Amino acid sequence: MQNIFELAKIPLEKAASLIKMDSEAAKLLAEPERTIEVSIPVIMDDGKFEVFRGYRSQHNTARGPAKGGIRFHQDVTMDEVKTLGFWMTIKCAVLNIPYGGGKGGVIVDPRRLSRRELESLSRGYIQKVAPMLGEYVDIPAPDVNTDARIMGWMMDEYSKTCGRLAPGVITGKPLSLGGSVGRSPATGRGVMFTVRELFKKLGIDAKDTTAAIQGYGNVGSFSAQLLHDIGVKIVAVSGSKGAIYNEAGLNPYDVQEYLKSNGTVVGFPGSHSISNAELLELPVTVLAPCALENQLTGANAEQIKAKIIVEGANGPTTPEADEILAKRGVFIIPDVLANAGGVTVSYFEWVQNLSRYYWTEKEVHVRQEELMVDAFEKVFNTSKRYNTTLRVAAYIVALERLTDAMKLRGWY
Repeated sequence: MQNIFELAKIPLEKAASLIKMDSEAAKLLAEPERTIEVSIPVIMDDGKFEVFRGYRSQHNTARGPAKGGIRFHQDVTMDEVKTLGFWMTIKCAVLNIPYGGGKGGVIVDPRRLSRRELESLSRGYIQKVAPMLGEYVDIPAPDVNTDARIMGWMMDEYSKTCGRLAPGVITGKPLSLGGSVGRSPATGRGVMFTVRELFKKLGIDAKDTTAAIQGYGNVGSFSAQLLHDIGVKIVAVSGSKGAIYNEAGLNPYDVQEYLKSNGTVVGFPGSHSISNAELLELPVTVLAPCALENQLTGANAEQIKAKIIVEGANGPTTPEADEILAKRGVFIIPDVLANAGGVTVSYFEWVQNLSRYYWTEKEVHVRQEELMVDAFEKVFNTSKRYNTTLRVAAYIVALERLTDAMKLRGWY
C-alpha cells in the first residue's frame, strides 16, 4: 500500500508526462532535500519529564528558502510532513513566489497542555531545529493547532540563538512582533478569489449559487464569510463537533459569533444538524473542504453532487476520488492554488520584515488579489492548452518553473 507521500506525487507524475519533463529533474523532486527528527524534552506542570517527537522537512529550495507551517497534532508523521513540504514547493511555484517548500510538526495533542507546557514545547522545538532555520534558509509559519502566539514564542526563541531580533524567520506572528495585516483571512480570501474567477470562466452568477463549507476554523470561517460577501448562499457548515444545514441560507458572520460563544456550530438558530458525510454530499454549487486530508475518497466520490470543489484544506481529495470526480465533470480547484492565499501573505510578511517597512491592509489585499488572479489565469489557460484538469495544470505550471530554476542553477 502506497504511503501518503507516494500518493501525493501522482499528479506530479501526470504533469511530468504531459510536458515530457527531464527524468533528472523528476528525481530531484521525488524526495526532500533534507529532513530532521528531533526529541524535545519538556518538564510538565506536575514535575514529570516528557519527551515529544518533532520533525522538519525541506523539500526543494531551487527557487528560494524553504517555507511551510508547523503543526501540533497527535497524528503527525514524517511522511505527512514530507508530503506537506512537497505540496508547499508546488504551491509556491504555482503562485510564482520565490520560496521552496518546507513543513514541520510535533506529535502532541496541544489541548492536553497548559499554557506554560505549550510555550516550553514551542521553544524546545525551535531550539532543536534552529540549525535548519534562517530568514534566507527556512521560514516556518502556523499550521494545524498553532497560531500567532506560538509563532511569537518561536521567533523569540530563534532570536535568542542568534543574538538579535529576527522577525523574518517566522511568519504568521502577532502584529506587534512584525506580523502582517491581512494575514488571518488570507487563505479564505484566496479560496474566494479562485471560486470567483472560476465562476467568471464558467459564466456563473455568484448570486445563483450555494456552498457547503467543511471545517469552520480560520480557513473555513473566512472562506464562508468572503463567499457570502460576493453573493454565494452558504447553506451548510461544519465544525469539530458537528455540522448544520439550512436550505434558506446561513449568515456565516452570525455562525462565527455563535461558535465563539458556544464552542460549536451545532444548535445555531434556524439550522438543523447533519452529519459530516451528509454535508459533503449536499446538492450545492460549491463544496469547500477546509478541514484535514482525505475527506473525499473512492468511497464517497460518486455521491458528491457539487459542481465545483475548492480545496481550502491540504490534500482533502485522494487520487482515486480525483479520478472519479474528473470523469464526472466536477471542477476541482486544487489546494496548491486554492489555499495558497496564506503563503502569499506570509511572503508579504517576510518581505515587510526584511525591509522593516509595513504595508496597509488595502495594499496587502490588492497585492494578494493580483498574484492569485494571475496564478489562476495561468493554471486555467494551461488546463485548456493540455486538455487536463486544473490540478494537473497547476503542477505543470509549477514544474516548468522548478525545472527551469534547477537547470539554470546547474543542479542537473
